[in-house]
Amino acid sequence: MKKTMIAVSIAMTTSLSSFAVTANEPVWDANKIQLIAEKLDNGVYAYYPSDAKELEVQGLPVATSGGFIVGEKGVLIIDTMLNERLNKQVQGMVKKEAGKPIIYAVNTSFHGDHSYGNMYLPKETRIIQHEVAQNYIQTHFEHDTQFMMHNFGKGRGIEEVVPTKADILVGNGGNIEIDLGGKKVEIIDFGFAQTGGDLFVWEPQSKTLWSGNPIITVQPSLPWLLDGHLLETLDSLKKVMAFLPEDATVVPGHGSPMKREDIQWHVDYLQTIKNQVQAAIDEGLTLEETVAKVQMPEFSGYALYGWVHPSLNVPAAYKDLTTIN
Repeated sequence: MKKTMIAVSIAMTTSLSSFAVTANEPVWDANKIQLIAEKLDNGVYAYYPSDAKELEVQGLPVATSGGFIVGEKGVLIIDTMLNERLNKQVQGMVKKEAGKPIIYAVNTSFHGDHSYGNMYLPKETRIIQHEVAQNYIQTHFEHDTQFMMHNFGKGRGIEEVVPTKADILVGNGGNIEIDLGGKKVEIIDFGFAQTGGDLFVWEPQSKTLWSGNPIITVQPSLPWLLDGHLLETLDSLKKVMAFLPEDATVVPGHGSPMKREDIQWHVDYLQTIKNQVQAAIDEGLTLEETVAKVQMPEFSGYALYGWVHPSLNVPAAYKDLTTIN
């Protein structure tokens, strides 16, 4: 995984730099982002950047989203943000809307913008992670912070971050239930979805799911096959859709709340890339020839399409499909 992340860092740096205003201005600035809370149901909130709805429909990158669920015993928050400034915004929203202690915090992945804020949580907060996420943090934390500073800028609070050990771990294929008092929350591993340690959070009363990065935001954003595994990712997203009722609300990893049906765009993209790359392999095409052939312009509205599709997703699909043949 370390070699994969280093390669991704190089490619991502090249792509994200095209959106930077200057060398010191990252694609989104954690020192400027203002989070807002949206009440989805009694005791159920999403939080996301104030400019999310404007940016996401244009296919532009959006800062991290999350949420919190309020029970009689206290609050569970989903994702703790990149730095102290954003984490304090989350805690401020919880104080305003709930006025109860944060007793649990879930990291949907090991990515820094979803987990670095752990160190700023109250001492009584119990942190929940996938065991793969904890292992990555324990073994690659220094590299991860360098990666994040390179792409999201120095002086954004990343320099001060230290790893914070989780209190509760979810294993592969795990599903645990947290009782907040009058609110029961499920934390689910649907399988490899982007990192191999992705957690989905489900609040059944409001029919709300937090997805983390496997679902970045609404169309035209696309899945990022950061660590490959096209077939497993496609299977996991199909499992998510099968799990959700038609009227469910989905809070993605980087955007405002969306509908279950919005996930179909992501499934269709992965299915199309699977079909077209497999056809190229059947023709005996090389990776370079496959990248040139599998253009899929119908999915090209995403601002990062020029990197994500040809440089990341098509090669990942080619490798995955040639491995199984």
